[in-house]
Amino acid sequence: MRTIPAVLIAAALLAATPASARPALWKLADADTTIYLFGTIHVLPPGLKWRDKTIDAAMGQAQSLTLEAVLDTDPGQVAAVITSLGSAKGLPPLADRVSADKRAMLAALVAKSGLPAPFLDGLKTWAAAVVLTGAALDQIGLKAGAEGVEPQVSALFRAVDKPVEGLETAAQQLGYFDALPESSQRAFLEATLDDPKTARADFDRMIKAWMAGDVTAIEKSFADEPDFTPELRGLLIAKRDAVWAEALAERLKRPGVQFVAVGAGHLAGTDSVQVFLARKGLKVSRIQ
Repeated sequence: MRTIPAVLIAAALLAATPASARPALWKLADADTTIYLFGTIHVLPPGLKWRDKTIDAAMGQAQSLTLEAVLDTDPGQVAAVITSLGSAKGLPPLADRVSADKRAMLAALVAKSGLPAPFLDGLKTWAAAVVLTGAALDQIGLKAGAEGVEPQVSALFRAVDKPVEGLETAAQQLGYFDALPESSQRAFLEATLDDPKTARADFDRMIKAWMAGDVTAIEKSFADEPDFTPELRGLLIAKRDAVWAEALAERLKRPGVQFVAVGAGHLAGTDSVQVFLARKGLKVSRIQ
């Protein structure tokens, strides 16, 4: 899934059956280690059936689950990081940090969030975008939580006492946003302010591509997103993918089976995790 909220604030009301679902799945392996790579969608329409026999078999074999970050065991940790890392003094009002044609949508989103304007004005632009994402989801009837792929998969692993780990901590993950220049932070904020009908149509296409395992279409969705600038992609996708590839290469040295689930956008395109692994001489095979 794309990292930016523009994708997260839309929904697809699809009636898919397990037989029709074939999300892409890859495998990195050597003689005594297997690492499954699965691209996720962070927020799903309620009741969407996405699992199939191949994915279930891979999860069943795995001894552990690795996500981008484990955020559900301590719900307050993200808020704490945002409060410490995302606050600053002397910032301009949030409305002054978006283009004039986006200010009405920002005002509506702020009202929907119920958050006081002085609080948002005191946040760095990236942090304001993060905290407003929940309101953006709510605008179109979605809730961040159990309907996303990560919470569902985490519950499956924990139910059989298999560990759930993260490639990043909450502080590390949000630190990437904090490293963005102000211009990119503002593009990130404006991405939360897409017209809901437009965002819904975009997400419909993304969900259909993901369910079909159409990685080319997923990659194209990034190229077609005007707010997802090359600078944003470089810091939020490529830089992280390179770090994750290094971690996976190290993990390959230890025997066992691991299931790795990260946003689908990290497993598509010319700076995907697979590309960085290939540069290390490691072959990733697509198995679905």
